Amino acid sequence: MENSTTIDHDAAGEELRADVAGGSAIPMEELDRLTTDIVGALKTVYDPEIPCDIYELGLIYKVDIEDDRSINIDMTLTAPGCPVAGEMPGWVQNAVEAVPGIGQVNVDMVFDPPWTPERMSDEAKVALNWY
Repeated sequence: MENSTTIDHDAAGEELRADVAGGSAIPMEELDRLTTDIVGALKTVYDPEIPCDIYELGLIYKVDIEDDRSINIDMTLTAPGCPVAGEMPGWVQNAVEAVPGIGQVNVDMVFDPPWTPERMSDEAKVALNWY
């Protein structure tokens, strides 16, 4: 099994970074750049019905960066019946594939745990007047 690094989010939307399977073969400086660039790419994708990016909304549950630089993303939607459910994974894939230095990108739609507004970052809550 290849090593990977995971960017994960807890229920409050706080970013957690964990090395999986004994660390990564990717140098730490490069891993930090990839992580920053991937998060930046995710922040360019917006839910068309909500004026906030999917990262700040807490729709990205997990991003695995494999040693071969392939990327596996688990994401969800604010509601399973979202009108762009079939399109949004492609938008995410296209955005992350544009990051220099990465390989194949796989996006999986998951609904467990279900998304709740508590997953939004403080930035998203302010933008949406949820305070």
